[in-house]
Amino acid sequence: MLAALLVGYNRSEHGKAAGMATTVLVTLAASVAMIQVNLLLPLAGREPNSFIMNDLMRLPLGILTGVGFIGAGVILRRSDLVVGVTTAATMWLMTVVGLCLGGGQIVIGMVATILALFALWIVKSFEVRLRREFRAQFSIDVDGSGPAEPEVRRRVQASGLAILASHCTMKPVTAHRSYFYEVQQIRSFHETETPQLLTELSSVPGVLKIAWQGLP
Repeated sequence: MLAALLVGYNRSEHGKAAGMATTVLVTLAASVAMIQVNLLLPLAGREPNSFIMNDLMRLPLGILTGVGFIGAGVILRRSDLVVGVTTAATMWLMTVVGLCLGGGQIVIGMVATILALFALWIVKSFEVRLRREFRAQFSIDVDGSGPAEPEVRRRVQASGLAILASHCTMKPVTAHRSYFYEVQQIRSFHETETPQLLTELSSVPGVLKIAWQGLP
């Protein structure tokens, strides 16, 4: 219960659906399962006159498999973001912690709990500060007086965006052109604002429309 409350507090603090109550229930179920195995498994081993062989370890192994359904339920995809992976991993880890504590391996279970807290608080806070690759789709529509494709490409690259792919569509009669780019940027997790490039291009004569969409 103590191990689950400590780790579950972190999940609830971050507003996760599988929070403190879920973590406690998962860990408690695993612990009780191992206690039951210990009670059913005689310390003297198999009786000499017994012809029945029970594999009691199937119970905790089955629980580990069943927790996978809980983990799958907390992983969600919202637009271009995948959330719940850390919570799913936490559920799986706390099941193992519960199996250790219920099986009598108190030191292993508590060490695993401390390391889990270290990963969730210390490692996670460090991870969000790392700069990482961010990909997005960028498109711009221009009329006959708008900038040509080389000029748009130059501006995109000058803003610090790397162009991974591009294509263009044109309407010869109206001279309407659309440029599409897949771009990449190195930035931190907290940098969520759109590039200044969009504001700069919107003020260029002949630009009709600009669109920006992040990619998973």
